[in-house]
Amino acid sequence: MTLVFDHTTLGQRVLFGTGSAVDNALVALSDLAASRVLIVAGGSWGHVADAVAEGVGVVGRIEDVVPHVPAENARRAVAAAIACSADAVLTIGGGSATGLGKIVARETRLPVVAVPTTFAGSEATNVWGTTEAGRKTTGVDEKVLPRAIVYDAALLASMPARLAVSSGMNAIAHAIDGLWAPRADPVNRAMGTEGLRALVAGLRAMVAQPDSVEAREQALYGAYLAAVAFASAGSGLHHKICHALGGMYDLPHAETHSVVIGYVTAFNAGDAPDAAQRVTAALGATGSAGTALQALRRELGTPASLQQLGLREGDIEPAVDVILPSIPEGNPRPVTRHDLRGLLRAAWSGEEVD
Repeated sequence: MTLVFDHTTLGQRVLFGTGSAVDNALVALSDLAASRVLIVAGGSWGHVADAVAEGVGVVGRIEDVVPHVPAENARRAVAAAIACSADAVLTIGGGSATGLGKIVARETRLPVVAVPTTFAGSEATNVWGTTEAGRKTTGVDEKVLPRAIVYDAALLASMPARLAVSSGMNAIAHAIDGLWAPRADPVNRAMGTEGLRALVAGLRAMVAQPDSVEAREQALYGAYLAAVAFASAGSGLHHKICHALGGMYDLPHAETHSVVIGYVTAFNAGDAPDAAQRVTAALGATGSAGTALQALRRELGTPASLQQLGLREGDIEPAVDVILPSIPEGNPRPVTRHDLRGLLRAAWSGEEVD
């Protein structure tokens, strides 16, 4: 068979080094000739922001960082960037901080330097999202892609164990959803597969040796590759589900992904044998891909059901109404209302998959 594909790789600089976050952030900002920096960072990252401020002009700080980027917070951040005449944005934190910085970039065209402190992966994508009136809206815009990413595994050392592994499962979901998303191609499948391998190894090592720097570096490297693959392939069934649930019911982002990915994988695997084989191989499993992911979830100790995260059984049907129209036509297996309802109900109850 002739190999034919149309692949786009997003361009950004990646500075990766444990213990080098401040120095590398200053290098990235210097490359942008930034001298009036707006910092977006929750209060727990104030010490990193302070250290950066010693080496570059900082004209404003935003500490009100909220999951799912509420629209009102986004509007305030944009207004603050304009009011202080910022010439660059530095985000320090997880996906919520990165996401808020992206909205500023979308509205002002300011360049962003992202310093991630979780495995969220948002820093490597051109996807933005905001939530208003219980609905999460996402989109793609080249303006929101950070110009540079600063990865420092030392910044992840203080992440609570449950959040760390759930965030890692979120990154695994990027790799897997990218195997069958609308623009999936051989290049991002290769990157997603390597990202998945590194993530699984790194997360398992983190559980066995919580203080291991090498384990966090491995997982962080894998999370980056998974996010790049996802950014190229687009948003598939899994992310359509999780974005809707997060926006409608304010469910915790990473934990929601860690629950749902096994059910989506089980649903699609029979119609995507190459993707399923890549998943089972990365996990060192011999059974089905969905079963292997549920076993990994138990091994890592992430939540078992959406019910545990606060979703009520009565929330399922309204979610079906929102999710169904957004599902990509190219999903490996057609999705009916009955199918989607069954998938969500299984994820809600935490039932075993085949």
